[in-house]
Amino acid sequence: MALEIERKFLVTGNYWQVAAGVQFSQGYLNRDKNRTVRVRVRVADNQGFLTIKGATSGATRTEFEYEIPVSDAESLLQMCEGPIIQKLRRNINYKGFKWEVDEFQGDNLGLVVAEIELSDENQPFEKPSWIGKEVTYDARYFNSNLAQHPFNTWDV
Repeated sequence: MALEIERKFLVTGNYWQVAAGVQFSQGYLNRDKNRTVRVRVRVADNQGFLTIKGATSGATRTEFEYEIPVSDAESLLQMCEGPIIQKLRRNINYKGFKWEVDEFQGDNLGLVVAEIELSDENQPFEKPSWIGKEVTYDARYFNSNLAQHPFNTWDV
């Protein structure tokens, strides 16, 4: 069984924009709180992925991800619930960790979130200066929720 231990933060400033980005389109075939089934197309490499994630406990959940033909992923995106999430992802290495910075587009335009994957929930790491408030435990920032309740509909 694969485990994902991930912490999520809002992003401030614009330093993170120095890295090149990769465009993603993703949608959800299932958004149940105990399991999500995501379809993703990584546009630049013309790759498709199917991901199943289990219920979140703290910052940990089970995750199973499989590469699928991009034509299958594109067809599955048409079957997804809610709008398709569009985002530009930048990978930034900082002090031995890879930060994935997602700049959302479309209905989630204006939202920028950084994620760091850890080997343990309590693993220490140093935050870059452009990392803001932690939102790991705020379900509004889950991508599956953003597909149902886009950022541009929030009262921020």
